[in-house]
Amino acid sequence: MDMLTFLPYLLVMAGVTYLIRALPFVLVNKKIENRFLNSFLYYIPYTVLAAMTFPAILYGTNHMISAIAGLAVAVFIAYKGKGLLIVAVGACSAVFVAELVLMVVR
Repeated sequence: MDMLTFLPYLLVMAGVTYLIRALPFVLVNKKIENRFLNSFLYYIPYTVLAAMTFPAILYGTNHMISAIAGLAVAVFIAYKGKGLLIVAVGACSAVFVAELVLMVVR
């Protein structure tokens, strides 16, 4: 892609990104007191992260079965209250073992 094509794309992307971040500061100049809106804004980052991560979990391995196994192990370990490192190591281990089993079976 040449510079004359790339530069307008870059400028539009920078403008949109800046507007999304700057408009709330310009339009809302006092503290938000609404409990519902505060709760909604509090959970937005978690929701976006989950929406971006979940498809990658399911399609990040060679087989859907190993992805589901890793997801199940991660949810189970997280439900038990373990930390992020333990959850990640457990999920990766489950995917590794499931991939090995699927390789032997096929």
